[in-house]
Amino acid sequence: MAAAAEEIPKSVLILGSGVFGLSTAYSLTQNPKFANTSITLVDRSVFPAPDGASIDSSRIVRPDYADLPYARLAIEAQARWRNEWWGQQDVYHEPGLAVVVNKDESDNGNGDLGRKYMTDSMANVERCGLKPGKKSEGAATGKGGSSVGDFGYVNWRSGWADAEKGMRVLRARVEKTNRVNFLHASISRLQFSNDAVTGCETDDGKLLTADLIVLATGAWTPALLDLRGRCSATGQILSYIQITDAEQAALGDRPTLLNESSGLFIIPPVNNVLKVARHGYGYCNPTTIPHPEDASLGKITVSLPRTHISHPGLEIPEEGKKALRSFLAAVYPSLATRPFLNTRICWYTDTPRGDWLLSYHPRYKNLFVATGGSGHAYKFLPVVGDKIVDCLLGEPPAEFKDKWAWPERDVEDQVWTKDWRGGVKGMVLEEELKKGENKAKL
Repeated sequence: MAAAAEEIPKSVLILGSGVFGLSTAYSLTQNPKFANTSITLVDRSVFPAPDGASIDSSRIVRPDYADLPYARLAIEAQARWRNEWWGQQDVYHEPGLAVVVNKDESDNGNGDLGRKYMTDSMANVERCGLKPGKKSEGAATGKGGSSVGDFGYVNWRSGWADAEKGMRVLRARVEKTNRVNFLHASISRLQFSNDAVTGCETDDGKLLTADLIVLATGAWTPALLDLRGRCSATGQILSYIQITDAEQAALGDRPTLLNESSGLFIIPPVNNVLKVARHGYGYCNPTTIPHPEDASLGKITVSLPRTHISHPGLEIPEEGKKALRSFLAAVYPSLATRPFLNTRICWYTDTPRGDWLLSYHPRYKNLFVATGGSGHAYKFLPVVGDKIVDCLLGEPPAEFKDKWAWPERDVEDQVWTKDWRGGVKGMVLEEELKKGENKAKL
């Protein structure tokens, strides 16, 4: 679709109510070009989806990017986090971000990548007019040395957002427009013709149609569209620990700590709960399904989410628990053996370069794909919907035109991003879970 006024769709069907889907719905209601467009937003879960990546206690909000366009876009988003309706409802907090790396070269092969990402991020923060506090070698705080980080910097203009609250605030804004029809339905498949998507079928057999379909189904997208070699779902580890009132008072205003050698991070606690997590290569969950676009092509294997909702009682593998506890032991030794309140696997939709995929499908002219958040989309919640609508209109931001375009297919079906990550590349969730089961039997 082009930007000409006569080509503005009369109806838009948005599948998915996460960061990309909900922000797109809101931005469409604010754009006068779509004043006469009916908008329907469909999600598989009653809002908020308990296993959606955007529904959580906290997300880091930082302009600390090795890629300058994303750094600039994050600063644009931060201005809105501070000054618009998010900042007014205690959603955004700005105690700073300590970015550290390890001297040890053995960080699962990630040491050099992490160090380069950190130095490039600091340089970009400075290019954007911010002045991070540089820390010399040995300046990282915490017992245990390299696990905490041996050198790095603090950006006092970084922060974090209450992720679920931010989504609830945005949802309320969308509802207030009275422009969006919300449907609770699971989409079983898209209906394809030769060069378009004619509609989508729900699990209960209903057919939904629209002039334009926006596919914003996050890590579940590979079940509806063949994205092998372009996007894959990877599961990331999160854990939560109960702390005392005294510990909350001591730790609540500290900067977020992010180790870019290991990908491990700790966000300041809220309401006596401390979150420890890893931004890593994650786990894949290979799942064999009928080809989503043409059943006559047989079956394909793609990674799809396995969550505590689809699999009650699911916890993170022992490998993940060990990594999180090791980080805790280095940063806050007194918390290292404290029981986890709970653990969770959060699902990213990774792309080869870590760029988002915001593009019309090259074959299906009325299908716009908004996915590939790659674990760094939430911080852009105040601005990403506007950027998606720009792309819908054929007017992507110049610095992102190539980054967000339909990507070439990678050599391997399973995407392990080449962007900075921690952890080990190539882990399979089922295999890691079985290792824990076998250990328990010994």
